[in-house]
Amino acid sequence: MRARPSARSASPGRPARRWPAMTGHLLAPSQRPEKLKVLRAQEDLFGSAGSSLAIDLSFATAKRIPLDAQSWVEVVPGWISGSHGLFARLAVAVPWLQHDRRLFDQTFREPRLTAEYRNLRDVPDKVILEAANALSQRYGVVYDSLWLNYYRDGQDSTSWHRDRFSCRRPDCIVPVLTLGATRRFLLRPRRGGRSIAFKPASGDLVVMGGRCQEDWMHSVPKDPGIAEPRISINFQSSSQARRAT
Repeated sequence: MRARPSARSASPGRPARRWPAMTGHLLAPSQRPEKLKVLRAQEDLFGSAGSSLAIDLSFATAKRIPLDAQSWVEVVPGWISGSHGLFARLAVAVPWLQHDRRLFDQTFREPRLTAEYRNLRDVPDKVILEAANALSQRYGVVYDSLWLNYYRDGQDSTSWHRDRFSCRRPDCIVPVLTLGATRRFLLRPRRGGRSIAFKPASGDLVVMGGRCQEDWMHSVPKDPGIAEPRISINFQSSSQARRAT
């Protein structure tokens, strides 16, 4: 059987990530998300599979929301239509891993699955290339890699964090595309304060810009009432991952 392209292979000249020590577990067939969730997601969450996949290149529904004087979020509802089909293909085709991270002499298993594509030529669906090109043109940033999260249900989550390794400059623009279930996406000031909640649905785009990665943190909290899966696609840029000189 021909092996899939490695989703974590490094490209020459790209800055290396400096994560805490971690070990990745490639899921066995019985553990793969399509075996667990994708059929129910297609039938129950997305309904009819008849709608076609399309990107709104005009960003007609975009609304920019200032977080403070230097940070903003842009929300683009329905940026990709027919997103259920893309969700189903990625759930099957992406080599999802679950990581163990070692912090402070303790080992923690991440409550989600992840994958990384450092070269967009390896992505399993060409619409992602079209999306990256559209985002690069709109925001003036060349998006050339991806980080993906698979939340199997509401028990999976991401804790408060900043994108410190993919954004090494004070000002960054980070687009995040949601596929699948609607989950809360929270932002709060890094130095404390009330959180702001967004609820992107399947096909919605949320873009963090300005000093958002420097002065704000974000998370996807647990929600035990949600039984369906969600995939988030974080579009990343090697230029933003390099420190300004």
